Amino acid sequence: MSIAKRLLAGSTALALMGCSAVYVADPASTSAVELEQVTLTAPEETDQSALQVLFWNDATRSANFRDMERLFAGHEVPAATNVRQLTAGRPLPSDLQQEIAALMAESQAAGVMVLKNGSVRYENYGLGMDADDRWTSFSVAKSFTSTLLGAAIRDGFIGSLDDPVTRYVPELAGSSYDGVTVKQLATMTSGVAWNENYTDPSSDVAQLNRFVVEYGPDAIIEQMKRLGRAAPAGEKWNYSTGETNLIGVVIENSIGQPLAEYAQIKIVEPAGFEGGMFWMTDPRGGNVGGCCLSLRLSDYARMGQFVLDGGEGIVPEGWFADAGSPIVDFGAGAPGFGYGYQWWTYPGGNYGAQGIFGQSITLVPSKGMVLAVVSNWPAATSNEYRAKWRDVAGKIAAVN
Repeated sequence: MSIAKRLLAGSTALALMGCSAVYVADPASTSAVELEQVTLTAPEETDQSALQVLFWNDATRSANFRDMERLFAGHEVPAATNVRQLTAGRPLPSDLQQEIAALMAESQAAGVMVLKNGSVRYENYGLGMDADDRWTSFSVAKSFTSTLLGAAIRDGFIGSLDDPVTRYVPELAGSSYDGVTVKQLATMTSGVAWNENYTDPSSDVAQLNRFVVEYGPDAIIEQMKRLGRAAPAGEKWNYSTGETNLIGVVIENSIGQPLAEYAQIKIVEPAGFEGGMFWMTDPRGGNVGGCCLSLRLSDYARMGQFVLDGGEGIVPEGWFADAGSPIVDFGAGAPGFGYGYQWWTYPGGNYGAQGIFGQSITLVPSKGMVLAVVSNWPAATSNEYRAKWRDVAGKIAAVN
């Protein structure tokens, strides 16, 4: 039975009132794993427009980014049974701490944590957040989905990155995704047209919710199979949340589980998350591959450390070295920058996960460093703030 059919009876569409529990077998043991599916939404007087995250005002974002499970359906994954303890390291120099705090205030950061060789060198909170609160990820989730793609390949559920997408999502046969490989999805080089403009209500990314309302469980496939072609497969990079949603469908169809359940086994437990994880669902009952998991700040940092450690036994050997390399080189216009398997790559062999409104996990492998930041930027994107945080990351990396 496909995951959509297996879970649909125990789930409800986004933004409907109700609660159900889904019990699924853990392939790594004989025990059962319970994932609580939260389907509570806003009060009755709140209409669908209030769930259009891209167009919330500043105060609404600050309140809701730490409480997305109140508004949207999702899976709750418990904390790891063996938590990775983060020991306190030597504090960063006071002038650098002051610079970070100032940038936090300027960019409306809710939390910043720095790890070096697994020890906490800096931790600070803003916007009323504390260490036990969770904050939404937006596209930082894409790098989690990429990690689960690697795990599915290692586990033999997906044969190869060179497999055609239609092998795992046959409903796309006859669409622009004919001939597109899983690797081209992972690197966003499918050549299929997609508009990711966050300020345009008619863009493809802004229309995701409309397809949910109109097509329910078929929303992702219905939206993606209607897209045209902008370039031959493999020849053009174009950022597309829709394609990461498709990666999520590829994984879930191959493993027969929601991403959240697989993540419990392949990320939450081995990374030693201290708090639970919330991951938003779509009406299929699966998880939204391109967005919307919520974690404590310290668990974003633990994810970064897990990646730096290489994910041994979870992903194929060398997976993160490949995933975090500039498979797509942005060229002379952005020297040193590129894109891997759902990871952004930076000069100096560094790479990271990025999400709108200022979410990020930045990795500096040569220094054993993780910089985790969660924020509520005044706008969805800001090259200025990205550059300032990269500059601060460089200064932190230079400190012994």
